Amino acid sequence: MSDPESLPRLALIAGPTASGKSARALTLAEDARGTIINADATQVYRDLRILSARPDANEEARAPHRLFGHRDGADACSAADWAAEAEAAIAEAHAAGRLPILVGGTGLYIRTLLDGIAPVPEIDPAVRAEVRALPTATAHAALTNEDPAAAARLHPNDTSRIQRALEVIRATGRPIEDWRTERVGGIRGAVALTIEVIDPPVAELYARCDTRVDRMIAAGGLDEVAALVARGLDPALPVMRAIGVAPFAASLAGTLALSAAINEVKQATRNYAKRQRTWLRHQLIKNDG
Repeated sequence: MSDPESLPRLALIAGPTASGKSARALTLAEDARGTIINADATQVYRDLRILSARPDANEEARAPHRLFGHRDGADACSAADWAAEAEAAIAEAHAAGRLPILVGGTGLYIRTLLDGIAPVPEIDPAVRAEVRALPTATAHAALTNEDPAAAARLHPNDTSRIQRALEVIRATGRPIEDWRTERVGGIRGAVALTIEVIDPPVAELYARCDTRVDRMIAAGGLDEVAALVARGLDPALPVMRAIGVAPFAASLAGTLALSAAINEVKQATRNYAKRQRTWLRHQLIKNDG
């Protein structure tokens, strides 16, 4: 996982949501004079401290933290955006004689930083608007016709990935997987990388997910969602599609009982944790031995 000792060190603490990776990263930062760098796609947004389970002020005071809550919800953060910011934060930590410690479970972020990104051109805004105006079922049907391999890989309800695959084939004439065979950037070969995966037993992990949602409610998660909804942001923005936002917003609007919203968020959190575990086992661990 790491190469010559002359290379600058980089630690990665990866794991599914609610696994305890943030606590582990904080302990390592205190023991090894580290700087913690966020690798979670939701924790980048300042609007969602509670729903994203960002470190609190006391935790942030124990070690330097970077890329947590540094983006306004109206400013969508792509994987390429984050990777560029993370590379700069890693260089800053090295310059200060500190160990950069990436912590998170967003596979696309981690893969983009380490291995680079497919050089897909900027999508024509008109194409993007047309695709994103389609109902998910219609978009999936169109994808089946235009890029059947991508349609077969994706769940019919995976709106964001269906939209992405469809806009790429329409804007470039090439399937998204063709683009992914090419990579540009990536820092894996320039650092001595150490990876620790936090992977508790499934029953324990799911119980942690449920407990986390209960704590969100107790900590004022509904108020946080109310403040976000009041901004009137584009519902297609990543911050608006974060786990918990839609069900809690529906509860606040009186169209969904709070108990039902809580159950929906717990299930979505468990489902997300399951997908993260799958990625970590079949992508991150496999690729790093």
